[in-house]
Amino acid sequence: MKHTLAAALLLACLTPLAAQPEIDARPPDTKAERQKNNAAKLAGLVRFVKESCPEMQPDEARLKGVVTRLGVDPSDLEQGDLLLRVRAYAEIYGKDVPVNCAKAAENFGEAGTVIPGLVGRK
Repeated sequence: MKHTLAAALLLACLTPLAAQPEIDARPPDTKAERQKNNAAKLAGLVRFVKESCPEMQPDEARLKGVVTRLGVDPSDLEQGDLLLRVRAYAEIYGKDVPVNCAKAAENFGEAGTVIPGLVGRK
């Protein structure tokens, strides 16, 4: 499951590589760092949806479960470098709200192609 989830996350990036935050400019060196970065991307997506997509709401419990399966403690996303990454991803997604809200629904909505049920309709 972890390998499939990580691969799906990499394929489902909501923004082009050129638009990734500066803190993500270098590829993570280890599998653990890649998993942390994927967790930050998901948490950034959830933050973006919560702040910018008025017709959707994230499933916080589902996010915690996915992040835990990636091997990351969800509380780590609320402090330090990972919190900065979460905020940076949310900001990047916020640069094109209509497109990224639609992509969030497509990839992570109830019938999502990547992680179904991470976000849903209000």
